Amino acid sequence: MEYILTTDSLSKSYRHTKALNGLTMRIPKGAIYGFVGKNGSGKTTLIRLICGLQAPTAGRYSLYGAENNSKDIVRARRRMGAVVETPSIYQDMTAVENLREQYRVLGLPSFDGIPELLELVGLGDTGKKKAKNFSLGMKQRLGIAIALAGNPDFLLLDEPINGLDPQGIVEIRELILKLNRERGITVLISSHILDELSRLATHYGFIDGGHIVRELSAEELEEACRKCVRIEVTDTAVLARVLDSMKLEYKILSEKTADIFAQVPV
Repeated sequence: MEYILTTDSLSKSYRHTKALNGLTMRIPKGAIYGFVGKNGSGKTTLIRLICGLQAPTAGRYSLYGAENNSKDIVRARRRMGAVVETPSIYQDMTAVENLREQYRVLGLPSFDGIPELLELVGLGDTGKKKAKNFSLGMKQRLGIAIALAGNPDFLLLDEPINGLDPQGIVEIRELILKLNRERGITVLISSHILDELSRLATHYGFIDGGHIVRELSAEELEEACRKCVRIEVTDTAVLARVLDSMKLEYKILSEKTADIFAQVPV
């Protein structure tokens, strides 16, 4: 499997606080990776390290095969976009003006792609409206548009649905799915809301205390969270024959214990 990002025993300390503690993770190419953990667990710290905003205290990471201490890491970072904590936008500028500034920062030769980019994120009709008058969801989508200005194939989003109303959450979700499915962009989404991530993530990494507790695919998570009834009987061999005749799914755990993955008729 090809990985966009890998980390190996990555650590980051601030005086007496260890924000990351030997974190090891792997993000497959083409994935929507749900980075799950409570506030303060180290999610934003990792994103800051990957973006080059801070340096690790120990350990290493690799982005598109470029090690973090190699000269190639700068080139690798140009292939990604990020919205860290809050969207970096100029409040007194329109959406078009914000994107023009980002194009200048990136040294892009033309503004021709701006209208298409605004249409992509659902801001094509904002006209002369300044960003300070945008809703929170519109600001979030503008932040994503700015992150997409350099045509990245890896997008990092730090708590993108925080504070959004239900409609705003749906809009961000649909945008992320569109970017992944139609443009093949690999996405890392940090969040503490597993229910929302379950609607779009293909892979998960659970972080606690600055290290990864577990990584698994969406299919593996669904399997782990399946509802079942655990029963004890005198003979599971007889039970198996009965369940087979009823065409119910089950798992024999011992001679007297089994899990049944269905509502058992009474």
